Amino acid sequence: MHASTSNKWWHLSLAKQIFLGLAIGILLGWLIPEWAAKTEFLRSIFLNMVKSIIAPLIFASIVSGVAGGGDHSSVGRMGIKALVYFEVVTALALVIGLATVNLTGPGYGVTLKGDALDLGSVSEQRPMNLQETLVHAFPANIVESMVHNDVLQIVVFSVMFAFAVSAIGDKGKPILAICESLAQVMFRFTSYVMQFAPFGVGAAMAVTISKMGVGVLANLGMLIGTLYLALGLFIVLVFGAVAWLIRLPVKQFITAVKDPFILAFVTTSSESALPKAMEVMERFGVPKPIVGFVLPTGYSFNLDGSTLYLAVASVFVAQAAETAGAAHFGLGQQIALMLTLLIASKGIAAVPRASLVVLFAALHSFGLPVEGVAVIFAVDEVMDMARTSVNVLGNCLATVVVARWEGTFDEGRALVFGTPQEIEYELAHGDVALAQAALEEE
Repeated sequence: MHASTSNKWWHLSLAKQIFLGLAIGILLGWLIPEWAAKTEFLRSIFLNMVKSIIAPLIFASIVSGVAGGGDHSSVGRMGIKALVYFEVVTALALVIGLATVNLTGPGYGVTLKGDALDLGSVSEQRPMNLQETLVHAFPANIVESMVHNDVLQIVVFSVMFAFAVSAIGDKGKPILAICESLAQVMFRFTSYVMQFAPFGVGAAMAVTISKMGVGVLANLGMLIGTLYLALGLFIVLVFGAVAWLIRLPVKQFITAVKDPFILAFVTTSSESALPKAMEVMERFGVPKPIVGFVLPTGYSFNLDGSTLYLAVASVFVAQAAETAGAAHFGLGQQIALMLTLLIASKGIAAVPRASLVVLFAALHSFGLPVEGVAVIFAVDEVMDMARTSVNVLGNCLATVVVARWEGTFDEGRALVFGTPQEIEYELAHGDVALAQAALEEE
């Protein structure tokens, strides 16, 4: 296996191809919007292919990682550590969102009216409470869970299945071998699907620009700017502090997460980034059991970007309501709202239009005008790009945090990520599949 055969001057890495597709998509959406809108089928094809990977990949990765590792106590310990980290970081996201929106005041002067969204359809949904979330986590029909890509249910079933495989000893080894092979097949399948990513990404951006136009950034631009500012501060202050505490190889980490981050940003879908994120974090030195458990679990419990968005959006509506003559929404009420969001944001798994549903419920509970949801919906796509990509970034970082906490992070593998030495490192440690993945990235 040699990298030199593919390193021609005209050869573009996957990351460069995605950036090129993104740029072309922006130009098409701006210059030829009528034609660009017709490329939506390419985005749909890409997302459908990615969704087909998720269930078998999560199942195979968790079973092979947990049952193959043999230490069942580590799963419970790992889960507790992950949940503690999730709660702390989510709380900090709310604090930063609250501080930023009060500082910039994007809602003052905005008129709360709009018909861009059927509020009745949103009001029919609601976030699950803690008890309902716990019940929902245990599937009645795992096939149905896989059909709907219910990540939390797949994780719970896979962990219990892995325990059962390990408990029966030698009789479970054939199942373990099948899952290990399936995991490798799905990573290979992921690499094939990612070859289509530049087309899917380009089409997604072209459709977004063609439908919304660049003028949408001027309307409610202060709200969009506030969210992006808050998310930027969150990344620098919170993720930066975490990176310093765990001694994260930052340069290599950025190289690792850039592809999943871009996929999530352009497609506004965390699902589109999950298979690639699982692959690169394993290559980055996070053990397979931690990647297989923490990343999917974070999709239900570690939505940093979405939670921060909810803080900004809800206070934005309160400010707009105050402009129209409503009473001032004070700091005490804002803190109560943040505590509500801290809990409610954990119950949005498997809820359609999840963030809008939680926002609607929060506004209704605190007597704020729900018409604000319709106003925000006009620019929700632009904000969804940012919050979704930060969700993915936060979950990737969480896997490293838990691996460091468990003392199992392979720093040597992390330091050679994205370099020619990575292939040699993987081959020396007997992981041909990861070496092949590294070769294809060059």
